[in-house]
Amino acid sequence: MAPLLGVLAGAGLFLVWWSAWEESGGRAARLPRASRLDDLLRNAGIEKVSGLGLITTCFGLAVFVALVFFVVTRSMPISCCFGLFGGWFPVALVRWRALKRTAVLRQLWPDVVDHLRSAIRAGLSLPEALIQLGDKGPEELRHLFRDFGADYRSGGQFDPALNRLKDRLADPVADRIVEALRLTRDVGGSDLGRLLGTLSEFLRESARTRSELEARQSWTVNAARLAVAAPWIVMVLLASRPEAVAAYNTPLGAAVLLGGLVVSVVCYSIMLRIGALPQDERVLR
Repeated sequence: MAPLLGVLAGAGLFLVWWSAWEESGGRAARLPRASRLDDLLRNAGIEKVSGLGLITTCFGLAVFVALVFFVVTRSMPISCCFGLFGGWFPVALVRWRALKRTAVLRQLWPDVVDHLRSAIRAGLSLPEALIQLGDKGPEELRHLFRDFGADYRSGGQFDPALNRLKDRLADPVADRIVEALRLTRDVGGSDLGRLLGTLSEFLRESARTRSELEARQSWTVNAARLAVAAPWIVMVLLASRPEAVAAYNTPLGAAVLLGGLVVSVVCYSIMLRIGALPQDERVLR
């Protein structure tokens, strides 16, 4: 009898442990976390390219640029350096587009909030207020709110459609607006109009201040980029001379190129980190 009780107790403990493990795994499966590259692509407004597709593009462009420089210079060290630059170019382009889109959205969100406030004060429900932004909202965001309207009409469920809208917008300000609307719909309340009015004023003041800071910062960043690019522009000119190519084909020349590449990357990264303005992070996913 005692061995049987021991076996049953052990089986019970194992089942408890196993159920807890399944719950944790199920929760992770229900809430998958996107990779940083996927987040970057969504921030840039690129919806039809995945993180794997971006990596493949970087690799293909790196190989192509390296082959072109090798055909022109017949120098493997020089070709590898510029191949690395070519492979980094798609990521840099996507980051630039993400920053540009964020700056544009920063100017549009106050208008979006004002449209929502006016629609809600006119008696429209929250789904209707969001759907009408597909026709009356800012031009750059209308297609996203039209997609929200299609999702809501097809399923009739507000929360799933709102989650998909938040994923498409991929913006910290949009996260706050969406969660405020969700909370208001769940718990009710009569202060939504006042909340949206305060939020609109805050967003306008924040966008104005940040635009002034970015304007003052731009000349420093551009000067640093020129300082980093200048040596490699000189390298391209030197690659047209056979004696320079022969010098860089030696182990010492390759070491000089590698050291210059490391210094350029490290110094440029430090410059960006020191001079970067604080960025809003998406915490309400």
